[in-house]
Amino acid sequence: MKKLSERKFSKLISLLLICTMVVVMMSGCSAKEEETTGDVEATSEESAEDTVEETTETAEETTEMVEEAPVVDAGPYYAAEATVESIVLDAAGKGQVGNWGLGNEYEIQALLTKYGQPTTYLSQAFDMDGFDDDSILLASAMTYNELGLVKNDYDGGYGYGDAVKYIDMNEEGVAMLEDNIFCTEEFASANPNTVKAFIYASMKGWEYACANPEEAAEIVYKYGSSVSADHQAYMASEVKKLVETDMTGTSVNQYGYMSETALQQTLDLAKQYIKLEDSTAADQLQTLTLDDIRNTSYWEEAMASDGTFGAPEKAEVSIQLKWLPQAQFMGYYVALDKGFYEEVGLTVNIVSGGGDIGETTAVYTGQVDFGVTWVSNLIAANAGGMDLLEISQVYQRSGLVLVYKINE
Repeated sequence: MKKLSERKFSKLISLLLICTMVVVMMSGCSAKEEETTGDVEATSEESAEDTVEETTETAEETTEMVEEAPVVDAGPYYAAEATVESIVLDAAGKGQVGNWGLGNEYEIQALLTKYGQPTTYLSQAFDMDGFDDDSILLASAMTYNELGLVKNDYDGGYGYGDAVKYIDMNEEGVAMLEDNIFCTEEFASANPNTVKAFIYASMKGWEYACANPEEAAEIVYKYGSSVSADHQAYMASEVKKLVETDMTGTSVNQYGYMSETALQQTLDLAKQYIKLEDSTAADQLQTLTLDDIRNTSYWEEAMASDGTFGAPEKAEVSIQLKWLPQAQFMGYYVALDKGFYEEVGLTVNIVSGGGDIGETTAVYTGQVDFGVTWVSNLIAANAGGMDLLEISQVYQRSGLVLVYKINE
């Protein structure tokens, strides 16, 4: 495109030279005409100079604009320096933006809205085959899971390496918080010592896991990992970043911290994009405040303590994960393996997720005492009347990205 601008510039110069030659040929007609021609020549030279300068400036400005927003270069994918906006516009225009639709599609919809696109997306499978065969140009991926599979060439990986880049929801200002610990408000009120002890030991497990991600990965693998050892190690290193860094890229040194700003952003986006079929629940969603979904007092008291609490009201408890055993949940497995739960007087059973009953329903119906879920899922559940309570926010930023291929 830059060469095209230069060709246009050359044509303009040639045209100006021809005009000047015509004026010179007319200069020999008469002495009277010489005076007039002299004035014309002077004026033509000045106009030519002005036109050349203006054309040069325009050509330079056009070149700069083209270089600022490349979409594709010599290939079927995107230029490495392409802007987020140009990529989103292209992929959305082709209807090739994918997501699973399990509760973090709202971030994708918020991103599409930001760039003036419809909020529709392709239903994406749990593998990355659609991305691999080019049926999805912008594919949803968690930094600690699918992104690793796309980039790495270990067992189960696609091996794209540096041939892919991604759009980060945090950097785009549309991030929503994910993994937290929750229980029912009724359970927390009836078992305050149990809740604080569980938070304390769990956060001790997360602190140890983040300080020793390789060991944490090995511990999870020992407890029945759902992925390979290599991928488990990759996951642990990436999960550490989500636990210790907030949405702005600032380090967080308080494990389980519940940021008002991040939670409010999550709630605001949830109100805008969560669609509930039940009209009563839909109306309730719009009235929810942070006080309806979280209570910071249990976490604050737990983290301010030395780990000594009164006797737990319920000494044997269970927590249901959002998915199968993997480093996404390494803090709980480390706390169990290292005896941190036992130290505070608790016997803890870790229940895998991914079954017929979701974690919010399992906690609400009393099948388990604690659960791990995304904040958007908890918000939707409370809009439907479940009265769940977030008591600790483990992930401080979103792990969702949209991955795309670049032309090499």
